[in-house]
Amino acid sequence: MQFRREKKVGPTVSLQESLDTGKDDSALTLSDLLQDTACMEETCEKKDDASRLRSLIEALPARERQLVLLRYGLGGQPPLTQSETAQLLGISRSYV
Repeated sequence: MQFRREKKVGPTVSLQESLDTGKDDSALTLSDLLQDTACMEETCEKKDDASRLRSLIEALPARERQLVLLRYGLGGQPPLTQSETAQLLGISRSYV
């Protein structure tokens, strides 16, 4: 069974394995060619932004907080249209 799995997947390749040698005899590796998509700085900024947004929403009066949560789907529910939000809150669509 292990043999079949290896045959389907192929050999394991190291990210540090040399692919080519440049003009100045520096080795080009697979890790040099792959882009790092998990940027720690961006992740931290997004978490910080989300935390700040939560604290700002919590500071709103209850009715406005409910409107924002319903309209933009921030309470774990899908966002509602302007008309749906107005109908749920019993207000005119222009107030949403």
